[in-house]
Amino acid sequence: MVNTACGKGLFARAARRKIGLPEDLADRVDSLIARRCLDLIGLARRAGEVVAGFEKTKARLREGGGGVLLEACDGSADGRDKIRALAPGLAVVDLFSAEDLGRALGRDNAVHGVINRGRLADRVVRESDRLMAFRGPRG
Repeated sequence: MVNTACGKGLFARAARRKIGLPEDLADRVDSLIARRCLDLIGLARRAGEVVAGFEKTKARLREGGGGVLLEACDGSADGRDKIRALAPGLAVVDLFSAEDLGRALGRDNAVHGVINRGRLADRVVRESDRLMAFRGPRG
C-alpha cells in the first residue's frame, strides 16, 4: 500500500507540495513497527512481566498467568504445538525469529515466552496486530 501511494504521488498530493520519499519507505516503516514490538517485549522483561524458555513458559501457562504467548517463527512446530495446547484462546505473537526474541529478552535465543496479563501484554498485542496488518496476509 505504501509503495503504491509513493508511486502515485499520493503523499505529495496530501501535503500539497513536492516531497522526497526514500525508495525503501515501506521497509523502513515495517522495521520501525517491528522494533516497537520488540522494545515492548524488552520492557516487559525489565519489568519482570515475562518468562522465557520452554519449561518456564509451560509452568506459567499452567498457573494461568499468561496474557500473551511469544513464539519464534522459526521454532519447531512440535514444541510450539505443545505450548499452544496449554494456552487455548491466548493471543499469540509469532512474528519474530528466535534470535530477535532472544535479543529482546536478554538471551541468545528464545523460542517460547509468555507475558503476564496487563497493559504491557495489551500493548504488545496491539502493536503486533499493527505489524501484521502492515505486512498483509501471509503467503
